[in-house]
Amino acid sequence: MLYELGTVGMVCPFPLIEAQKKMEELAAGDELKIDFDCTQATEAIPNWAAQQNYPVTNYEQLDDASWTITVQKA
Repeated sequence: MLYELGTVGMVCPFPLIEAQKKMEELAAGDELKIDFDCTQATEAIPNWAAQQNYPVTNYEQLDDASWTITVQKA
């Protein structure tokens, strides 16, 4: 199942903190799509996913200052 987490407008590190909280609620195989506009999260979220062995199934820049990343719970 795909869940969405909108963190646009949140200052770092809150997009990452919210993503960590939400991932704890998900079952293995579920995906979390995180929309964010904090530039620090462009490194923090993928690094966190790698540390947790969560595959990144999508990662793209939507415009000058917003991104989306989809992380799968292992």
